[in-house]
Amino acid sequence: MEEMLSAPEYEFRAPQFGDVIDGTITRKDRDELLVDIGSKSEGVISARDFSTLTEEEFEELEVGDKVLVFVTQPESPDGIIGLSIDRARQEKSWRNLQERYENNEVIEAEVVNYNKGGLLVNLDGVRGFVPASQVTEITTGDEQQKQAEMARLIGRTLQLKIIEINRNRNRLILSERQALQERRDEMKEKLIEELTEGEIRRGRVSSICDFGAFVDVGGADGLVHLSELSWSRVKHPSEVLSVGDEVDVYVLGINPDERKIALSIKRTQPEPWSWVATKYEVGQLVLGTVTQLANFGAFARIEDGIEGLVHVSELSDARVEHPRQLVHEGQELILRIIRIDPQRRRMGLSLRRALEATDEEVAMALGPEYVELKHKLAAMELAPEGGEAASPDDDEEREAADDETLPEAEDESGAVATAEDASEASDAAPEEPEAEADGDDADEEATAS
Repeated sequence: MEEMLSAPEYEFRAPQFGDVIDGTITRKDRDELLVDIGSKSEGVISARDFSTLTEEEFEELEVGDKVLVFVTQPESPDGIIGLSIDRARQEKSWRNLQERYENNEVIEAEVVNYNKGGLLVNLDGVRGFVPASQVTEITTGDEQQKQAEMARLIGRTLQLKIIEINRNRNRLILSERQALQERRDEMKEKLIEELTEGEIRRGRVSSICDFGAFVDVGGADGLVHLSELSWSRVKHPSEVLSVGDEVDVYVLGINPDERKIALSIKRTQPEPWSWVATKYEVGQLVLGTVTQLANFGAFARIEDGIEGLVHVSELSDARVEHPRQLVHEGQELILRIIRIDPQRRRMGLSLRRALEATDEEVAMALGPEYVELKHKLAAMELAPEGGEAASPDDDEEREAADDETLPEAEDESGAVATAEDASEASDAAPEEPEAEADGDDADEEATAS
């Protein structure tokens, strides 16, 4: 018996300040609780030390229930041991938070208040701080606007990541931005595994930059390169898209190693040149809008995705040194189709031959309201002075001239470049800029294919 009593497990240790112990309720009053913690004396929990218990939680407590308590006062000469449920809860929360921090977990917390620097959240009795710079919904506006935005977040539950924890200093700093970024990274990994090239998905435009637009296709962003926005020529994504727009996108390619997703909007729509031969024919009068001027002629858009070239020799019977002597970008013209080559995605147009049409022909083809436009364009033709007869007159010579001045090149999608080459009358199309297919790294360059 003596050996048994001297064993370490039977060694008595008086409770010390800071100990967290499981105890058993022996008496319950509205003002205090008595708890047996295995000491010579029972511990006392005053009402102020179980204030975090809700009314429902307090009512559910019964004599004999186990509770976790924190020793606030070792046993006094009077045999009183001070205990606290509130401190025990807080200590348990700190330990839990430390474990979740070490496991790199994302946690949820309710915003209970705010101060000048950020939001205050409650995590089971532990107060945490979220700096304003780490909250996605707080802008970098003036101080009054920032305070109003923080006030609106009171009561909201946020996904947060612990970025600093120090129990001794009672310091807990959290970030919503990091939690959101990690969540998006996880979703992107999963999405890359699920996506297949060639499928069409619904997405939302998340951001726009000079080289394209980023589209969220289920928690991760993919890049729609400028060249994949539309079958028509687009100078900047803002011409056709706005942040928040919902669009269908075609999955062009997936690069799991670099975590890039290349998307296309134009490929969700029929390629215009595939049916152009069924809608247009040589000799037909059409309306065109001048989109670009080059030394050798003017490009005119007939409809989205369909552009043709008005060679400089087809602008007027008079000699024209440069198209800007007669026309300008954005101007509407009546044109006659003189060549169609769907395979090469080319269309030859003529202004001077369109102006040879009778008023009746214009009215029948385009509508009576365009007869006046024809007369205005005819008067405009007389503007150049010293006009020698334009050449060449022969169609074959003009086609040869087109081929010399309009180099043929293919972009990454395989489409033959036309007006895109006009700005550089070179023998090869310029390389497309690369852009990172991640909305948060839009300043970096990454390929769209």
